[in-house]
Amino acid sequence: MNWDSICAELSALECDGSAAEVTGVAYDSRRVGRGDVFVAMRGEATDGNRFVDGALKQGAAAVVTDSREVYDSLRRENAAVGAALVEHGRRALAEVGAAVMGHPERRLALSAVTGTNGKTTTAFLLESMLRSVGRSCVLIGTIETHVGREVRESPHTTPEASDTLRIFADGVKAGATEAVMEMSSHALEQERVWGLPVDVAMFTNLTQDHLDFHGTMERYFAAKARLFEGVGAAPPRVAVINEDDGWGERLVRCSLQSEVMRYGMERGEYRGEDVVLRAGETRFLFKTPKGDVAIRSSLTGRVNVYNLLAASCAALARGLTLEQMAAGAASGVQVPGRFEVVPHSDAVGFTVVVDYAHTDDALRNLISLARELVKERGGRVITLFGCGGDRDKTKRPRMGRAAGEGSDLVVLTSDNPRGEEPMAIICEALAGVVETGTECIVREDRAEAIGDAIRAARVGDIVLIAGKGHEKVQIFKEETVPFDDVAVAAAVLKEIA
Repeated sequence: MNWDSICAELSALECDGSAAEVTGVAYDSRRVGRGDVFVAMRGEATDGNRFVDGALKQGAAAVVTDSREVYDSLRRENAAVGAALVEHGRRALAEVGAAVMGHPERRLALSAVTGTNGKTTTAFLLESMLRSVGRSCVLIGTIETHVGREVRESPHTTPEASDTLRIFADGVKAGATEAVMEMSSHALEQERVWGLPVDVAMFTNLTQDHLDFHGTMERYFAAKARLFEGVGAAPPRVAVINEDDGWGERLVRCSLQSEVMRYGMERGEYRGEDVVLRAGETRFLFKTPKGDVAIRSSLTGRVNVYNLLAASCAALARGLTLEQMAAGAASGVQVPGRFEVVPHSDAVGFTVVVDYAHTDDALRNLISLARELVKERGGRVITLFGCGGDRDKTKRPRMGRAAGEGSDLVVLTSDNPRGEEPMAIICEALAGVVETGTECIVREDRAEAIGDAIRAARVGDIVLIAGKGHEKVQIFKEETVPFDDVAVAAAVLKEIA
C-alpha cells in the first residue's frame, strides 16, 4: 500500500503525498521497520515527537505527527518522506493501522465489555459460549490474548489501536469470525479503541476505582459510557446493561440508538431467578422474553451470576439459541486468578483462594462468597490484601473496612507499591481495618504475609489472597520482580502438608 492511499483514509489537517510503499505502522520508534509509518503522538508520560529522527534513521517511510513544528520541519528537511499533520494522534494511529492492515475490524463481529469488576470473567464466558457452537474467536483482555486456539500474553487490558488491529488481522488469517474485548475506562477515554465497530456492548457494574486517573465518579462513568455512544464508530447494535447496578439506568439513556437488553436478579427483562450457590457450582433459571432456560456453571458465587447473565445476553445477541447458550455456560471455564483454588488445599483441610479483587466492592463480594462457603462447617474467613501504589488513595481505608467487616482475621501487606513507600500505603489501609476492631496482622513482605495467613488457618477455614490474582510480578519503585501468589501459596501449603 502506498502513502497516497493512506492519506486518503486519514483525517489529517495536512497530508503531503508520496508514492512511497508502506509496509507497517508503529508508535514506538524502537520498533520501526523499513517502510513503516511512524505515528508520533503526545502521550501521558512522553511525547513521541521527540523520537521522529530515530524513526527516520530506522527506515520509516512516512511520519504522522500531532505537532505543527515537527510537520513543518519534516517538509523542510525530509521532503522525500511522507508526512501528515493531525489533531488527534491516537485517532490517526487507528486510522493508519486499519488502512495498512486491510481493515480487519470490518471482518470480525466485535463484542466488548466494560465495568469496574467482572470484565475478564464475562469475556471468557462469552468466548466459551461462542466457541461451543464452532465459532473461532479473538479475545483481548487483562489476563491473556487468544487468537483462535493460540494464547498470547496481554501487556495491557486494552492495547493501543494498532496492536489491537494487528491481533485482529492475525485472527482473520486464522479463520476467526468473532472478537471479544475488555475495554477499560482508560482506553475509552484515551480513544485507544477509535474506529472499532462494536456489535454488542456489555456493562457489568460501576464502583469507585481509578479516580487517580478520572478524578470523579462522573468522569469515570462518562468514560465507560463512551462504549455505548460509539468511539469513532456507530453506536453498538445491542447494549447489554446490568439494571441492578445504580448506574445502569443512566447508561440505558446513553444507548437510545441501540437495542437494549437489561439484565439482573432484581430488575430487567433478562433475569436470573431461583439462584442456587454452592462451592464449585452456580445454578439459576434464566428468564427471558424468548423463554426460560436452566443455567449451570462451575463458577462460584453471586457475582458470577451477574457475569453469566451478561455473557448469556451477549451470546443471544450474537445469534445463539437459549439451549446453545446454556450448553456453552455449562462447558466450563476457569479464569486464572479469579477465585482460583490453590493446589494442595485439600491436603490441609482448609481452602486457599487467589483472587484479583482490588476494590472495596470486589473485596466485599469475595469475602461474602467465602463466608457462605464456610458457614456449614463453622470455619473462619482469613483475608490477605494490599493496595496498589500510585493509584486512588481514597479507596485504601474503604478496602480496609471491607476486609475487617467481613473477615475473622485480616493480613495486611503490600500489593504493587510502585513509586510509593509500602508501609505508607499499608498505614492508610490499616486505618479502615482498625475501625472494625478485627484482628489484623501487618507484614510488609507479601511472601511472608502469605505464609502468615496460611499458617494461621485451621481445618474448615478459607484463606483469601486478594489483589493480584493472575499477575506474575510485583512492582516496586526501583524494580519489578517475579511474584506469583498462586505459586507462593502452593509452596507454603506443600510444606505444611
